[in-house]
Amino acid sequence: MSLPADFSPPSQRQSAANPAWPQQLLLTLTLVTAAASLFVTTRQSAPVDAFMLALAAAASITILARNLPLQSVLFAAFITAIIGGAAHGLSARTGLPFGPLSFGEQSGPQLFNCVPWTVPLIWIVVVFNSRSVARLVLRPWRKVKNYGFLLMSLTALLALIFDFALEPFARMKHLWLWQPTKMSVTWFGASPLSFIGWIFVTGLILAVIMPYLIRKQPGHPTAPDYAPLVLWLGAVTLFGINAVEAQRWSAVAVDTIIDALVAVACWRGAKW
Repeated sequence: MSLPADFSPPSQRQSAANPAWPQQLLLTLTLVTAAASLFVTTRQSAPVDAFMLALAAAASITILARNLPLQSVLFAAFITAIIGGAAHGLSARTGLPFGPLSFGEQSGPQLFNCVPWTVPLIWIVVVFNSRSVARLVLRPWRKVKNYGFLLMSLTALLALIFDFALEPFARMKHLWLWQPTKMSVTWFGASPLSFIGWIFVTGLILAVIMPYLIRKQPGHPTAPDYAPLVLWLGAVTLFGINAVEAQRWSAVAVDTIIDALVAVACWRGAKW
C-alpha cells in the first residue's frame, strides 16, 4: 500500500518540488557553449565565454537547489559573488589579497569601475562546484565527527587546484594580467601570493555560507549527483584544450593530471 504524499521521505518531497530538468538543461547548454567556444578566435570568444560562464553559474545554483531551499542557495550565491568579487577588486587596487593585477577587456564591463561582472560568477562556479565535488570525495567519511571541517578544507583545496588550472587560461584569454612582483617564482604570471589568497578568500566565503548549505530536514542520504563533477572537470578540460591550441604544454600536463586525480577520487568516494 502506498503512503500519502505527506508521509513520503523529506528527500523525495524535495526532489518532487525541484525537478531535475532545469539543471540538466542548463548543464547541457553550458557544455554545448563550451564546445562552441573552441571554434572561435580568442578576440571573438569574449561574448561566448561570458555566456558560457553565466550558464555555468546558473547551473551551479540550480544543482544545489535540488536538495536545498532556493532562497538559501541564492543567498549563498550572493555572498560568494560579493566576497569573491570584492577580493579581486581590492587586489586590483591595492595588490592584496592576490597580488597586483589588471583586468583585460576580454573579461567584460566592470562593476563600480572596479571588477568585471564575470569575476563574481567565476567565484560562484568555483566554490559551489568545488564543495559538491568535495562531498563526492568525502562520502565514505560523511558520518565522522569532523566532517564539516574536512568538507571545508577539501573545498578550499579544490578551489585552489581549480585556480591553478584557470590561470593559464585567463592569461591566454587576456582576462587579467598579473603585475611583476619581487617573487621570482610564478605560474603564468600568478605568484604564490595569489594562491594563498585563493585559499584565504575561499575559506572566508565557506565560513559564511556553509550554514545556509546544510539540509535542515532529516531524511535518507541523497544519491551522488555527478552534475557538479561534470562542470568542474569540464572546465578544467576546456582549459587544457585551449592550452593545447596555444602549445602551453606545462598547462596541458597539469590539467590532465588534475582531471585524472579528481575523477578517480570522486569515483572511489561515490561507490560508498
